[in-house]
Amino acid sequence: MVADKVVTEVCSTDEHEHARLRELEAGMLDDREAVRLAEMFKTLGDPTRLRIISALANGEVCVHELAKVLHMSQSAVSHQLRVLRHQGLVRFRKVGRHVYYTLDDDHVRDVLDRALKHIAHQE
Repeated sequence: MVADKVVTEVCSTDEHEHARLRELEAGMLDDREAVRLAEMFKTLGDPTRLRIISALANGEVCVHELAKVLHMSQSAVSHQLRVLRHQGLVRFRKVGRHVYYTLDDDHVRDVLDRALKHIAHQE
């Protein structure tokens, strides 16, 4: 009976490898960026907040309108909007007693659009 050989690949330690490792490290997120990005994705990981973002992608919307289309209370929608605002994904303005929300900038819309294209590509 022949014993199975375990093959292990050892990374070389030559200068070419060191240059490649420096290149990989330069292209990686730093710790601070990784944490901030993870927090943003965690915020976007909630279906209700994604639906809010998608509604705001079409323009400014009043909180009470969002509450109606989401079939939620205004206070529940306001809570979700506070979470989104804390992450810098949405901004608001007040007109009397009404509060209007919009996406903070086009980058938020781009993240949504790219994610939608990605999941469509997987189907």
